[in-house]
Amino acid sequence: MLRPLPLLMAVLLAAGCAASGDDDGGAQGTGGTGPITFATGRDTTAYLQPLLDRWNQAHPAEKVTLLELPEAADEQRAQMVANLQARSSQYDVLGLDVILTAEFAENGWIIPLERGLFPLDRFLPPVVETAIYKNKLWAVPYTSNAGLLYYRTDLVDKPPRTWAELRDQAREITKKRKIGGYAGQFLAYEGLTVNFSEAVQSAGGELVSRDGTEVTLSPSVGATALGFLLQGLREGWIPQESLTYKEEESRLAFQEGRLAFARNWPHAYGPAKAELGDKVAVTRLPGLNGPGSSTLGGANLAVSAFSKHQQTAQEFIRYFTSLENERRVLTEGSFPPVWTELYDDPELVERFPYLPVLKESILAARARPVNANYNQLSLVIASSVAKALGNPTPESAADVAVSMKSELEEIIRTQ
Repeated sequence: MLRPLPLLMAVLLAAGCAASGDDDGGAQGTGGTGPITFATGRDTTAYLQPLLDRWNQAHPAEKVTLLELPEAADEQRAQMVANLQARSSQYDVLGLDVILTAEFAENGWIIPLERGLFPLDRFLPPVVETAIYKNKLWAVPYTSNAGLLYYRTDLVDKPPRTWAELRDQAREITKKRKIGGYAGQFLAYEGLTVNFSEAVQSAGGELVSRDGTEVTLSPSVGATALGFLLQGLREGWIPQESLTYKEEESRLAFQEGRLAFARNWPHAYGPAKAELGDKVAVTRLPGLNGPGSSTLGGANLAVSAFSKHQQTAQEFIRYFTSLENERRVLTEGSFPPVWTELYDDPELVERFPYLPVLKESILAARARPVNANYNQLSLVIASSVAKALGNPTPESAADVAVSMKSELEEIIRTQ
């Protein structure tokens, strides 16, 4: 139930008077009510506007207008950054990829929020962490995401839990069926950073510390993680074609029957189910010695530091991330919600059978490095791994791991 607006205004005004150094993160400059603009990636499922219409009907003096940005995450970021660097008040509420929290907070483009205004204790804990930077809340989780292993039930008796099991099954299927065994997103872009991060985590390591201040990659673990992918390419159960795959290409390859296993996000489940029916299922990503660890994805909602109507923007975020609307995010938009209880709802589980596995994957997932220079870190990771995958020799794994660690340390040291 939403807090009455007069009470919310009083709380926000009090928060705005708090010292900016408060560890709880008090909102600053939160005055202003009126019409707002919600800037987010293009809505391809047409679920957003009905949610906005409900708000507008209840708030005729504070109507929200949807401003759709490009679908590609890097293009969304570029458009937002250009607007915010110009200190424009055009955007009020920003739909941010979870990797952008630190950068936008560090640059003063978004405002800290009062934690007590949002039911964060009812959200999935790892998801909440993506909205926190330097012990302050800078955004509110809106959707979540974690990688899953898709597999063909007509080709696989028991889904693999380890890399060795995946290799054995994928290699055998490739040999017998003449199709690809396994693929993820291996083109040199953010998706490759995610896939490699998952491999490192699933081998028991991590690339960068949780606070983003130290490179914690062990060269031996990095070599093990990269070696798993290189072995697949050398032996042929990871097809060479997968080096050109992003999310869409890998989704199509799986649902068209060209892959037995595929790593992808939950959005691929619906189309695969429609095409393959009961022949498709999902499980957690495998790891070196057991179930692996996914990289956390999703989107958070933040308030522009240059918005003239920040009170309305925050109240809109409270409305938009309410339990009722989060249910619609799943049922009408097919995006993973952030409220924990929705993953245990029998009606929803019957409609979306992957929810229990997805919940496990999110709880075991790790966020990408919380660092204002994350884009530079990601570029180094993706380009280094892509170079190695293009020359899949056993020796290249160790060399790449060592040089990657050195480059990552340089970025963090000079920031």
